[in-house]
Amino acid sequence: MENNKQSSARAAKENYAALVKRLTPKSKLAQGCLRAFWVGGAICMLGQAIADAGAVWLDLNSAAAQTLASMTLVFLTALLTGLGIFDRIAKYGGAGTVVPITGFANAMVSPAMEFKPEGWVLGTGAKLFTIAGPVLVYGISASVVVGILYYFIRW
Repeated sequence: MENNKQSSARAAKENYAALVKRLTPKSKLAQGCLRAFWVGGAICMLGQAIADAGAVWLDLNSAAAQTLASMTLVFLTALLTGLGIFDRIAKYGGAGTVVPITGFANAMVSPAMEFKPEGWVLGTGAKLFTIAGPVLVYGISASVVVGILYYFIRW
């Protein structure tokens, strides 16, 4: 009787393992890495093109041109997220859309879009900083601590 239970349990485990193996989707790691590489690269190339155009056409210095590129990428990402286009790009490009600065803009706007039916102030406005709020708080706090340490080290 005990031997029969053990063989039945082993058969059930083997059947389950076979079912999992059959139903588990095949990994597309190489395809995902290639998509992330070229989509993230395209976003970075766009940012570099904006910085170069700002330096040449608007006669900006390097720091101002880089700031222009960052601001433009954040604005375009927020706009495309609001229109529902960036989500499709992110679904296709995967981590390639998260690594550049565009990931932050998308993470800020997405929660706000979910709560749009609750109104502009209590829905969109309040949820806009769900992700950005902690980042800003920790960033500002860290800069204050570093500033204080820098003051005492230089003193």
